[in-house]
Parts: sequence; structure tokens; C-alpha cells
Amino acid sequence: MDRRVFLGTSAGFAMFGAQALAFSQKDAENYVNVVAAEINAVIASNKSESATVKAFEQIFRRYADTNMIARYALGREARSFSGSEIKNFTKTFTSYISKKYGSRFREFIGGKIEVKSSRKVRKFYEVKADAVVRGQGRYDLVFLVSDRSGEPLFFNIFVEGINMLLAERTEIEAKLDRHKGDINALIRELQKSV
Repeated sequence: MDRRVFLGTSAGFAMFGAQALAFSQKDAENYVNVVAAEINAVIASNKSESATVKAFEQIFRRYADTNMIARYALGREARSFSGSEIKNFTKTFTSYISKKYGSRFREFIGGKIEVKSSRKVRKFYEVKADAVVRGQGRYDLVFLVSDRSGEPLFFNIFVEGINMLLAERTEIEAKLDRHKGDINALIRELQKSV
């Protein structure tokens, strides 16, 4: 499915809310196919390392539910922070995680991501894919996709069984503990990595 057509359809889902057609398993697969096509295009582009990482960052920002991922990363502590603190954290965390996973996607250079299957899990869809890399075999990828934010976005990725959401929560909670719960100190630390 063409990205413009898919995004136009997605906008329609958001605009008409409950009256729109429900986001389906096939829609989730099509969505991940669009994400995979953009990743594959970058993989095949032969851009410089910095340009490649930047392109992967943009894909992550466009297709990931970074608001949900950021809030989850803070864990229960999120309730103790003000709206402006959460907003500032989310902005910095989005840059941080986009760069981090942009670099992770770079591991698939020389290969191609292919969607294999999908299934409904409660209120979201699990879409399984393979990253086939020449000379290295296959990497298992799983995208968890939902439209609960008003548009289809992935909110978690498993790369070879490693759960991005849990890994980020563990890391962010440890950093926050080191800063004795000071979210502004955490933000400053993350800004150094961006």
C-alpha cells in the first residue's frame, strides 16, 4: 500500500472516530509494511553513516508512539511530575530514543525487512517480521501497533526477543534513581546523548 494512501486512510480513522472503520489486523500489517519499506529504502541508499542514522531517527519519530513510550519509561514516577516536566522529558527522550533506535536499525544495512504474520492481542496488534541480512542470517522483529493515540503507531519493538519498552523503563528508572528522582537532572543527562 502506498504510504500516502495509508496515511490518508489513517487520518480518516482519526477524524471520524467511532464512526470510522475499525483499525484491523490487515491495517496493522500494511502499516508495518510501510515502516519496513522506508527502513529498506534507507538501507539501500548507501548514505553516509551520519545521514543513515538521521534518516532512521526520522522514521522512528514519524511512526513510533513516543509520547506513550516516554511515559512508560518513567514508570510510576510519572504521576509525581508536572505536565511541563513530562512535556520536557518527552521532547528530550524522543530525541534520545530516536537516535538510539535509529542506530539500531543501522545493523540491518545490507539486508531487508519483511513482514511475516500478525495477530490481535487485546487492544493492539503484534506484527512479526524478519530482517534478512546478507551473510548474517535472520533477525526476529516484532512490532506492537495500536491506534489508541488517534492514529496507527508502534509502541514497542522486540529485536531478537529484547523488549524495547522494558529495556528503556529499566534504564530510565535507574538513571532517575541516580538523580534522586530529579527529572530535570535526568533530562540534562539525556540531552548529552542527543
